[in-house]
Amino acid sequence: MVSEGQLAEYLEAIREDVCSLCIDRPPGGPPCEPLGKRCWIELNLPQLIDAVHSVHSEMLDPYLDALDQQVCAQCAIRTTDHCPCPLEYLIELAVQSIEAVDERRVEAMSLFCSVKNR
Repeated sequence: MVSEGQLAEYLEAIREDVCSLCIDRPPGGPPCEPLGKRCWIELNLPQLIDAVHSVHSEMLDPYLDALDQQVCAQCAIRTTDHCPCPLEYLIELAVQSIEAVDERRVEAMSLFCSVKNR
């Protein structure tokens, strides 16, 4: 599980890299909920992050499977097998965004450790 500070970092990256390309985004969003649009990403971000973290693959299919099994199956807005979620077509960007945040964190920690050990 991610901390509130980490969650904010992921949300900022997701909004920039993913939400900015969402065709369901209302004018002025994100955030979308204050504008009357319940967004799956905003509602389920911690679960999305955990699903992405459970997979390490060069292929997209394992991420889709993890998303379906760990998040979509419990999603409150999924009423049919045909999900209305924008991640159906934006999942690759979401995975890239989450992994980019992870890489920045690893690089920052490596830099911190190298400075600390001097």
